[in-house]
Amino acid sequence: MAGIDAAWLTSAAGMAWLTRLTVTSSYPGAVLGPLLVLGLGLGLIFAPAISLGTARLRGQDTGVGSALVNTTQQVGGAVGIALLSTLAASAATSYLRPHAAITPALQQYAAVHGYATAYWAATAIFTVGALLTALLYRSGRTDPAVLASTVPA
Repeated sequence: MAGIDAAWLTSAAGMAWLTRLTVTSSYPGAVLGPLLVLGLGLGLIFAPAISLGTARLRGQDTGVGSALVNTTQQVGGAVGIALLSTLAASAATSYLRPHAAITPALQQYAAVHGYATAYWAATAIFTVGALLTALLYRSGRTDPAVLASTVPA
């Protein structure tokens, strides 16, 4: 599964690149490139993930298996966004806490700090995903005879 490992690492690279944002960053110079890399990585993750999620299912169960994979992706995405948003807000609050006077400029720096913290966490998540994929999944096709004997009727 070297391809899906590379997809996870591509997504991690896009997230790591986003951590370099500053208050004065421009969209084309600091956001567009990382988003394109991240989008490429995510695009290469989803199809193999669905394929792996339904690979060992009997024909009549693939619809339910696919629905379960899609539901898991939706719920996981919602929970992931909630956790990363909470992490970003907590990091921004921690950045502001020691300052007596909070100015708009300081709020901008705190927001960027919070987002960078969340991007680093997402980079770690994608890196762990690459590691788990490399360790848990083997490439190649499953022999239909083995599949018939391992899936309960």
